[in-house]
This record gives sequence, structure tokens and C-alpha cells, in this order.
Amino acid sequence: MAPADVIDALAGIEHDVRLKALRDQRAEARLNAQRSYEALFEPADPGSVSLRERHAVAVFVAGLHRDAPALAHYRELGPDTSLAGVLDEEIARGAASGPYGCYPDGPLSVENIAGPTYRVSASGRDALGARLSAALEHTHLLVFHPRDVSPAALDDLQNAGWSTTDVVTLSQLVAFLTFQIRVAAGLRTLTASQAQG
Repeated sequence: MAPADVIDALAGIEHDVRLKALRDQRAEARLNAQRSYEALFEPADPGSVSLRERHAVAVFVAGLHRDAPALAHYRELGPDTSLAGVLDEEIARGAASGPYGCYPDGPLSVENIAGPTYRVSASGRDALGARLSAALEHTHLLVFHPRDVSPAALDDLQNAGWSTTDVVTLSQLVAFLTFQIRVAAGLRTLTASQAQG
């Protein structure tokens, strides 16, 4: 079962009155973040994006962000520990810095940065299956190559069995996890600066 406030738990501030008060200044944002977590990871009806897939994507996103607390949380949350080893291998294969990608020709194209294209390994594909493999490849694209998302990338997902609704759910998962991880990391930085001050 998830903590009452997952961001507080990931940031390690469950008992930090000062930082919790800071978050309480945006009480609606705090509540909505927790509700988003519950809707994505504790849905009454997960629909066609299984809890197994949701948790695997969460572990992968946390690993790509190199966020140890989030990685531990989502590993523990996941009901299927049989994927742990293969997800660790895929996280290592997908490690990058980013963001990468190309803008259309114009003034922003001076910011174009080439970066690695991630593909699930053959052994990983065997363990994960086509559908989850496609999800991890798309997740990597969203995390490290957001400006390179294209109709062809969406076609790859649909060819692996992801419906349009499923693709929306996957995109929501990745966006929410990225937000959650960054907020928690920011709060940990505040905690560290308080300790030094």
C-alpha cells in the first residue's frame, strides 16, 4: 500500500514539519498529485494497461532518472518481481543524459543534439514481450528524445498492441512520473540545504 503522500515519502520529508508546511501552501496541487498517483497506480479498473505494465514502466522511468528512492518505491510496489533483473539490464542499456533531438529547420535547430536511440535487447524482448518492449522504447523516447516523438513512433506502439487510449495512458504515466521524481528531488535538495545552513 502506498504512503498517504507519495511525494513526501520519496522526498523523505514525512516528518519534516517545515517542508510539509511549504507543500501545504499549495494544498490543491499536493492533493492532485496524490490523486494522480492513485488513478495511475491504484485504479479501480486498470483497463487494458495492466498494473504489471504500469509498474514496469514506472521502474524503468525511475531508473532512467537515476532516482534511487523512486526506483525502490516502484520496485516494491510492483506485483511482478520476475521482471526485476531484465528491467535493471534495460535501465543500464538505456542510460543517457539528454534531452536529445532535432527541431524543425529554423532558429531552434541550433539546439539540436544527437543522442542514442534505445532499443530493448533481444533477451529483454523475449522476457518482456512485444507490447511491454514497445512501451519501454517509447518511454525512453519521451524521457530523452521528447522532440523526436513522431507518428512513426506512435505506429510502433499500435503495431505492438497499444490502442490509442493505451498510448494516452502510457504518456500520462511517463509525464506524471517525471513530474513526481523532479518534485521529490527538489524537496530533497531543500532538505540538504537546510541541513548545511
